[in-house]
Amino acid sequence: MHKGAAIALGNFDGLHAGHRAVIESARASALRLGAPLGVATFEPAPRRHFQPDAPPFRLMTPRQRQLALDRLGVEQLHLLRFDAVMAAMTDREFCERVVVGEVGARSVSVGFDFRFGKDRMGDAEGLQRIGAELGFGVEVVAEVKAAGQKVSSSRIREAIERGDVGEAQRVLGGWWTVDAIVEHGEKRGRTLGFPTANMKLGEIVHPAHGIYAVWARMDDEAAWRPGVANFGRTPTTGLRDPLLEVMVFDAAGDFYDRRMHVAFVKMLRPEARFDSLEALVAQMHRDVAEARGVLAGESPPLL
Repeated sequence: MHKGAAIALGNFDGLHAGHRAVIESARASALRLGAPLGVATFEPAPRRHFQPDAPPFRLMTPRQRQLALDRLGVEQLHLLRFDAVMAAMTDREFCERVVVGEVGARSVSVGFDFRFGKDRMGDAEGLQRIGAELGFGVEVVAEVKAAGQKVSSSRIREAIERGDVGEAQRVLGGWWTVDAIVEHGEKRGRTLGFPTANMKLGEIVHPAHGIYAVWARMDDEAAWRPGVANFGRTPTTGLRDPLLEVMVFDAAGDFYDRRMHVAFVKMLRPEARFDSLEALVAQMHRDVAEARGVLAGESPPLL
């Protein structure tokens, strides 16, 4: 990895408007210095190190983040291994060993609330002071708000967990999207007349259990297709671990072992248990009709 870039430093989970503001600050520094534009982020996320038993919380996979950063014109991506060694570094040690030694940053841009070093001892002001001593510039980006509230990954995560994917979209600046490999399942939906593509979300935050209007596309295709999805445990046909099941409208063939992208547009209803398969199927027909109506008034993601 080449050194000498203007670096945006942070977690960048979701790449919301606040994260993009930090990257734009680094871009301005890169143009001023005649340096490459880079991003330095932590992998695994510090939260996973400190809370190994925490439920899934990521807003995007590392692969999604990489592709999104590529689209933003980021030339260098530094994945900083967050482990016990890094967690024990003081703020100055982090700057000396990581920012200067590993990354070789000429300039660093961070959000106003950036904390680093053992027990979060360092802050943006301290980073500026240490940077002046060690020879790299520091730009601090002011708070970014949406609807009068701070834009944050936590705010987006909480919206998704309660099923308010519309709020997540407003804060993210685009539909919240997941991607995963389509797996072979029980094929129960096919027998009911509603074939689905089944995916496990892994480390991605789990949305509220329920039915959603979604856009879907395959990784090797450009077109998004309308669909309806269920995330949950299928209480009517037998409880199992939470799974994302996507019915893509007007699609032929199957999607097994291919990567599918799913953009959540609106939660239609919570997951429910029905007294019979007939009642379930009748509701599924209503869900499909409602999802078609919702998506008729919405545009698919740009990518």
